[in-house]
Amino acid sequence: MNPELHSAVTAPHLYDRSGERYSLGGPRWRGEDGSPLAVSALPGLRPEQIDTAERSLWRYRAALPVPAARRVSLGEGCTPMVPLDWAGRRVHFKLEWFNPTSSFKDRGVSVMMSHLAAHGADRVLEDSSGNGGSAVAAYAAAAGIRAKIIVPAATSAAKILQARAYGAEIELVRGTRDEVWGEAIRQSERIAYASHNWHPMFIQGTKTIAYEMWESLGFTAPDNVVLVAGAGSNVIACDVAFGELLYAGQIDRLPRLFVGQPEHWATIADTFNGIGPAGRGKRVPTIAEGASIARPVRLPEAVEAIRRSHGAAYAVPEAEIHAAVRALSARGLYAEPTSSVAAATLDHFISSGEISPDETTVVVLTGAGLKSAEKMAAVFAEHGEGAQESSSAR
Repeated sequence: MNPELHSAVTAPHLYDRSGERYSLGGPRWRGEDGSPLAVSALPGLRPEQIDTAERSLWRYRAALPVPAARRVSLGEGCTPMVPLDWAGRRVHFKLEWFNPTSSFKDRGVSVMMSHLAAHGADRVLEDSSGNGGSAVAAYAAAAGIRAKIIVPAATSAAKILQARAYGAEIELVRGTRDEVWGEAIRQSERIAYASHNWHPMFIQGTKTIAYEMWESLGFTAPDNVVLVAGAGSNVIACDVAFGELLYAGQIDRLPRLFVGQPEHWATIADTFNGIGPAGRGKRVPTIAEGASIARPVRLPEAVEAIRRSHGAAYAVPEAEIHAAVRALSARGLYAEPTSSVAAATLDHFISSGEISPDETTVVVLTGAGLKSAEKMAAVFAEHGEGAQESSSAR
């Protein structure tokens, strides 16, 4: 949350890490100092400002710095928050795969694409390991804007197919996620960069997930929010939104943010916990491909968000991610491995005693297992489910 919220709220603008201010208008996606941009402090929202006739995230348009009259929307947001028994306690699971492209990315992309379309963009560029690219492709199609998605060659085929189906141009790049990003930066000199990691309006759309938690819980904040982080956009977005609600006097404290990352890609968690870059050794592939980001663009902001909430972070071993996929599925929740990191994180902090049975806890499940069919099959094959099914079929 921007410290400016503790002073008078001024006219909305963008700012970079050096404090330089920029207009909200235009295609700018990073500061002159090379750092990511953020939107200045906004005044938050009161219950009576919610447009209850609107069944999308745009019901919170009073808290968004984008004109709703020109919005690009496919009905994103308003996802279920299902209470289930988990380890003998009641836990709420926020099912983000009910968004139009089956991931939370639709929230940020709806607001980002609305901003870009309002400022005349006719072609956009994104780099993504899957869900972000699918969302940009879908909303570009809805806006009548051409989209090009640069994708790691190792991305799940189902995710690439989805972006192609929306009519996007796909470019596969071999190498790490960072090498893909480097190629996108080169191409952004001639195509408007609609990056879900860099664009400040993406965080603004993503923050509506916290507003939904607040509304769903009778206009109160949960005690804990459990999240998986790759680039950390949900972490920062929850910090922003709950900070706005605190400033507006609608809640009396910030929820604690408990953040998990795959063990060998835990840059945010390691930084929070004081582990240096060499502490994990060589990076190895993870089944949670959507969270395999070595250098998150907004690393300082994500770490500070966890600290400000008095939360914690955990580097999740691969075996625990696999177990979480199975545990969620056993309760009827078919979550992709990336989002299952959040369930493994929940288990860890329950075991450590940092999440208590009498607290209200929300776990965000970011995407559907159907988007990672090959990896889901591998998880269940490990325990013989596939072999049992074949045997019974005979």
